[in-house]
Amino acid sequence: MRRTLSRLLATLCLLWQAEALAIPLLDLVDIEGVRENQLIGYGLVVGLDGTGDKNQVKFTNQSVANMLKQFGVNLPPNVDPKLKNVAAVSVTASVPPSYSAGQTVDVTVSSLGDAKSLRGGLLLMTPLQGVDGEVYALAQGNLVVGGLHAQGQSGSSVSINSANSGLIPNGATIERMIPSDFAQRPDVMLNVRKPSFQTATQVMNAVNQRFGSGTATALDGTKVSVRAPVSLAQRTSFMAMLEGMEVQEGRTRPKVVFNSRTGTVVVGQGVRVKAAAVAHGTLTVTISENPQVSQPGPFSNGTTAVTPQSDVSVSQDKKPMFKWPEGTSLESIINTVNSLGATPDDVMSILQALEQAGALNAELVVI
Repeated sequence: MRRTLSRLLATLCLLWQAEALAIPLLDLVDIEGVRENQLIGYGLVVGLDGTGDKNQVKFTNQSVANMLKQFGVNLPPNVDPKLKNVAAVSVTASVPPSYSAGQTVDVTVSSLGDAKSLRGGLLLMTPLQGVDGEVYALAQGNLVVGGLHAQGQSGSSVSINSANSGLIPNGATIERMIPSDFAQRPDVMLNVRKPSFQTATQVMNAVNQRFGSGTATALDGTKVSVRAPVSLAQRTSFMAMLEGMEVQEGRTRPKVVFNSRTGTVVVGQGVRVKAAAVAHGTLTVTISENPQVSQPGPFSNGTTAVTPQSDVSVSQDKKPMFKWPEGTSLESIINTVNSLGATPDDVMSILQALEQAGALNAELVVI
């Protein structure tokens, strides 16, 4: 009876762990053909309070002259309009998948010239093109600028964030749908975000268990091909069921990420170390200058001289060697490092040395 109860408890623990590790399918994979598309355009922001591009930015004046020609206004040749309230900008937008004509998206506007600020500006109608050079949206509207730039007559200035870029909420209107071959494909291709043969196999097994054997085929560690209905309505329902599935993620190599600029160290779950002994000391060199002034005697016609005098001292902190046992977990590593009072730079040095010694079961990533 006790053995049966123990087995039952062990089985329940395994089922609980499996359920706890299961995550939504769409957190593991991307659907090929269903993605955002980037658009870009070149436009003009007007209505600036003297903070636009200066005369050195020739393409701004040329763009204004070309725009005025469209309205029947021709400037005399070799005449510089000397505009101060206009700035040339780049306009970018990201269009979600399957967006149709009439829907709107946010646009980001950034200065191309030497404009001081885009605050209070209005973006004139700007066509937004895709990678194929076709126009898919039109952007226009008032900018929302979160930054601030102020300058006095003496040249002193104060800046808060960036005033040379802004956002236009719902500032672009989709004019035509970006084509996609998702509906025409005989199958649905699932791309694993973190390539892993275990994850691809888990996805294949979960789909086949739900929809029948042979529905999904793992092509490699990144791609899983899934047979889907041809009818658009049925395919949409099929994709909705895929979205609701939960799959266990395969094991991936744990990572330790260093940010050398900020000194940030992130140790991922699953990091283990082999048996190793570590000693980490700090060498400090201190140089102090105490210059001495030598005064000449009275009526000696001598000159005052400064004699440099340097004191150099070298000290090294003595820290005991510590040992990590085989298979030390992340919690033990953190507790050991914290007990030594190590700085993030010390942690980087220790983990890099462990990796070089072959004692760290993780991938080091430096950003």
